Amino acid sequence: MIPFVDAHIHLWDLTHIRYDWLSPPFSDDGPNGSVEPIAQDYGVAHYRADLARWNVVGAVHVDAGAPAESALHETQWLDGLAAVEGLPTGLVAFAALNDPDVDALLTAQAAHPRVKGIRHIINWHADPKRSYTPADLTVDPQWQAGYALLAKHGLSFDLQCYPGQMPGLAALIARHPDIPVIINHMGMPVLTDADGLDDWRRGMKALAALPHVAVKLSGMGFIRRDWTRETIEPLVREAIDLFSVERCAFASDTPTDKLFGPIDRYMESYHAIAADFAQADRRALFAGNANRLYRLGLDL
Repeated sequence: MIPFVDAHIHLWDLTHIRYDWLSPPFSDDGPNGSVEPIAQDYGVAHYRADLARWNVVGAVHVDAGAPAESALHETQWLDGLAAVEGLPTGLVAFAALNDPDVDALLTAQAAHPRVKGIRHIINWHADPKRSYTPADLTVDPQWQAGYALLAKHGLSFDLQCYPGQMPGLAALIARHPDIPVIINHMGMPVLTDADGLDDWRRGMKALAALPHVAVKLSGMGFIRRDWTRETIEPLVREAIDLFSVERCAFASDTPTDKLFGPIDRYMESYHAIAADFAQADRRALFAGNANRLYRLGLDL
């Protein structure tokens, strides 16, 4: 089987760091429903068991939603895990880009060689039940100034937003071609919005026009909780057509995506969708692109 460099995973030890979103009381009111089924420790051994069939040779840990005061602690914990377990290979850490001390936060994170990028979730939606943030940070000049500092520290940016925010973000991202951007979860189209699919196409087209922007093919349950291969395949292929094979990477998003189906079902669907691609393209989609985008230095 071709190698898999998983471009998006999460690990947590709930006795080590408290994650508010993984702590009771649980509710179905949030954007993705109750997370109670995954509110338990998830370490490298759990990850390897979930991905046992898929020839994992590397994995990128993306910030798991620790509170701001624990963000560096999370990086230190993951560094220790990687030294012992060999995973994760690279880290996308958290720093609030609108924090007045963001330069110092980025300095502290970038001091860890495994830290390749930063994620600050900025999904804002007019429907409060959909929104991850109380306000649209992308229009905040302080947030934009924090984003501009990523280049100084040699860090990429993991972009998790909604399609309606993409056209406005495209102008900011275009002004900073030295900050690689990796869109999370295929741009998270909101199919329940009246123009949800058109918004997604418009936003993704604007970002795809920028050569330093790539996209992760993951998070199908965020698009629709009742996803099937048949419902997601057209969107996955459209994303690949927009960005080209060279700027797309498959990812498991485990354990979060386990809220919406077993990881094997995701991976089986991804491999089936890519089955008619040339072998070199499949190797790029499942391993080579993640290795390059996150500067992992793996010998593939």
